[in-house]
Amino acid sequence: MMKFLSRLIFWISGWKLTYGWPEGLKKGVLIAVPHTSNWDLLYARAAFFLMDIPVKFTIKKEVMVGPLGWLIKAVGGIAIDRKRIPGGRKQTYTEAMINMLKNADELVIMVTPEGTRNYAPKWKSGFYHIAMGAEVPIAVGYLDYKKKEAGIGPVLYPNGNMDEQIEELKVFARTVTPKYPEKGVK
Repeated sequence: MMKFLSRLIFWISGWKLTYGWPEGLKKGVLIAVPHTSNWDLLYARAAFFLMDIPVKFTIKKEVMVGPLGWLIKAVGGIAIDRKRIPGGRKQTYTEAMINMLKNADELVIMVTPEGTRNYAPKWKSGFYHIAMGAEVPIAVGYLDYKKKEAGIGPVLYPNGNMDEQIEELKVFARTVTPKYPEKGVK
């Protein structure tokens, strides 16, 4: 059903897919760029359904109740449980996502590196720490509003040189046109 709806969304809006998911890649962190509009989730989610990418996004477990919870789960939401860990403190979202990836056979977690739909001069680094901690690659999912194109860009394996590798990802992100260019990566 979701694939049918995704095809319909792309057909009505004139969007197309380019570049597919790397064959055999079953676990990873998928950063979605750019993130300047609420429309980004609709087109990105539709693209990932069409590409058969097992992508999920995280949300607080408290939100995942009743009909809203069922809807969020249907479109790829997974609950984050910040349970207490040894030592009595609650685990961070980053630790929770690392554990989810380590314990799954197949899981791709989508993160928006800007952390906002507004212009962000600096990306948040949580996605990098998650990939590094779970020992999985980072893939770039993108939306180009000028070309009406969605796809997968570079795949990067974190090596610990975070600033340099995030800049590599930003170089690619600058090549796609966001819905609101003034809010995009500079």
